[in-house]
Amino acid sequence: MLSRPLPTTAAAATTTTNNCNGVNSRGALPHSRSVGFASIRKRSTGSLCNSPPRTVAPVMAVRTGEQPTGVAVGLKEAEAEVEKSLADRLRMGSLTEDGLSYKERFIIRCYEVGINKTATVETIANLLQEVGGNHAQSVGFSTDGFATTTTMRKLHLIWVTSRMHIEIYRYPAWSDVVEIETWCQSEGRIGTRRDWIMKDHASGEVIGRATSKWVMMNEDTRRLQKVNDDVRDEYLVFCPKTPRLAFPEKNTSSLKKIAKLEDPAEYSTLGLVPRRADLDMNKHVNNVTYIGWVLESIPQEVIDTHELQTITLDYRRECQHDDIVDSLTSSESLLDDAAISKLEGTNGSSVPKKDETDLSRFLHLLRSSGDGLELNRGRTEWRKKPAKK
Repeated sequence: MLSRPLPTTAAAATTTTNNCNGVNSRGALPHSRSVGFASIRKRSTGSLCNSPPRTVAPVMAVRTGEQPTGVAVGLKEAEAEVEKSLADRLRMGSLTEDGLSYKERFIIRCYEVGINKTATVETIANLLQEVGGNHAQSVGFSTDGFATTTTMRKLHLIWVTSRMHIEIYRYPAWSDVVEIETWCQSEGRIGTRRDWIMKDHASGEVIGRATSKWVMMNEDTRRLQKVNDDVRDEYLVFCPKTPRLAFPEKNTSSLKKIAKLEDPAEYSTLGLVPRRADLDMNKHVNNVTYIGWVLESIPQEVIDTHELQTITLDYRRECQHDDIVDSLTSSESLLDDAAISKLEGTNGSSVPKKDETDLSRFLHLLRSSGDGLELNRGRTEWRKKPAKK
């Protein structure tokens, strides 16, 4: 949101421009008397130059012939604001009206589609990660990949994922447009949670939901740390004032404890090696890579006849680039968990009901091949593929 225009005076004149980059028709920055830049709180919705002319306040006003020492600084800050907001202008995302959540739209690309001719679960997980990062940037948190606050950076603290739960009710196809809303809130003394709701942009149908838990870790010692009051105060101002959950806290599999899978497993894929492309900007194996490793040991007959509906992962140890990973899978007996089929939604959203007898369930374990240490514990639910039209 642009700041309110100042009254026009001899020392403070405003300027009107319909150029989306805030420059005049000759491609140059406006004169320092009428610099047309102001801080932007909300992202644009993707429209670049079709908006009507806007009147914006000057960063600094000067009289003809005067050269205050702060003018150069003001111009540099204005130019930096233009550079910083270019990506924001191109993204189809923004904070919501109350500033407590963030929505962004994405087009499903051809390279994000799998054998079912729909987006893969890895694609959806990557989009969740992207919109979460964009949300953090939009409220002023760091752009270094850690979404850290000022206090966290001073203390060398970062957020790491401890749990991820994703439910997909319908997979978007190539060229579909999805809208994802995300928000975060406090979760105990050592962590926070982030939730998402994914909709088909054309119809408004809720086609997926997700929730995650994050804990604070010292970047140097790799030890978990409690969230202190300074850090909590920095991010809680951007969180809903009352708990808002993508899933109801009762009768939901998102909170279900995952039993440890013991040897011998029914299915296994051994000797998985992290690729260089699997490392993220923080130099460890990206969260989404674990999803692909879990799916590697799903039996082919399940892949042929079913599609993934739910995946829950507990991240227990970091995986380094030189680790070798074993993926183990065993089927889980159908449980008398009628609450899953009775889910009626949360926050006014509608969630499809599913007959549990159509679900196949599996437990998963990712472990280090060398020492057998547990890296990740998982659980998946698969529904029968819809009949081809």
